[in-house]
Amino acid sequence: MKKIGTQLKIVSLTVCLCLSIAVSAYGIRIKDISKIKGIRSNQLIGYGLVVGLQGTGDKDTTDFTVQSLVNMLKQMGVKVDRDSVTVKNVAAVVVTAKMPPFARIGNKVDVVISSIGDAKSLEGGTLLLAPLRGVDGKVYALSQGPLCVGGFSVGGAAGGGVTKNHPTVARISRGATIEKEIPVSISNKDELTITLNNPDFTTAMRMAEVINGKFKAKLAFPVDSGTLKLTIPASFKSTIVQMIAALENLEVRPDAVARIVLNEKTGTVVIGEKVRISTVAIAHGNLYITIKERVDVYQPAPFAPAPPLTAETVRTDIESGGVITAPGGQTVITPESDVAVEEEKENLIILPAGATIGELVRALNAIGATPRDLMTILQTIKVAGALQAEIEII
Repeated sequence: MKKIGTQLKIVSLTVCLCLSIAVSAYGIRIKDISKIKGIRSNQLIGYGLVVGLQGTGDKDTTDFTVQSLVNMLKQMGVKVDRDSVTVKNVAAVVVTAKMPPFARIGNKVDVVISSIGDAKSLEGGTLLLAPLRGVDGKVYALSQGPLCVGGFSVGGAAGGGVTKNHPTVARISRGATIEKEIPVSISNKDELTITLNNPDFTTAMRMAEVINGKFKAKLAFPVDSGTLKLTIPASFKSTIVQMIAALENLEVRPDAVARIVLNEKTGTVVIGEKVRISTVAIAHGNLYITIKERVDVYQPAPFAPAPPLTAETVRTDIESGGVITAPGGQTVITPESDVAVEEEKENLIILPAGATIGELVRALNAIGATPRDLMTILQTIKVAGALQAEIEII
């Protein structure tokens, strides 16, 4: 049954690899593998207070929460004594958001709220008005509203409790309003710079060829493995948006270095389609050693007399494994060990020069290799110099 499950896993891996090869043969859109330089999102961050919590907020010893609450009340014209403030229904939080390119004043963006104090949960809270700033220190958005927490935490008086997901992180959908725009313009440009998400010289050359073939002119040329320069013809300077729309939907067949990625924590193995193997013989077998410890207890007969233990009545038999024997009705405890050694029959496979990943998977399937075995086999083949691919362990 175990072998059948292993074979199904490896067959599934083969199917996924075949599907990925089929997809790459038809090409991928330029918009999915590259970006136009200067058109990107910007990170925003702010500090705020969440109120309305049901006793799950920060403790009174959290100084910055108390200070923030006192300062806020002071700005509203309410004078309070700092020593008399209790903040168990208030939590200090950091608010983060991502401002998309070409965001205009009045647009809405999502925000994420994370506790920075010792609050237990943000469930049921409301974020008070919090300004969101960019790296230049200027305010670009304002955020406020009720929180949506995807978890909860319930505890008892004795200290036990149940926690689901992460109750100290919340989200507000469209919870921030853009108040200041980041100037980005693509009009009246003479050229655009295209950057590849995964730099590769072959992919850059193919992309330039596809673009030039589309516009029937040599407009694009690769600068390096991750950058292309695109000249804007005079006929498109007033309609550059249409040109970019046509450009990003062109399909390119990307190339990549032969690579194998191993995840030791989860036992996941991902093998690229370009992986090739030289002539190699693989012998794989496992040695299993099982040791079982148990303790046997021998009880005396009912109503048997129990004479006192003395040096004369107690004897330790070393040769029998340390069994303590004594006359009369006395309980005897005997530790015992069972050791079993099982060695699998060694499996031998031979792969010819230039073997593909499909042949490798079928060969490993034949010897019943598990994902853990596959990791060891691949690394051993690499050490032998027969694997033409990079191995990356994450």
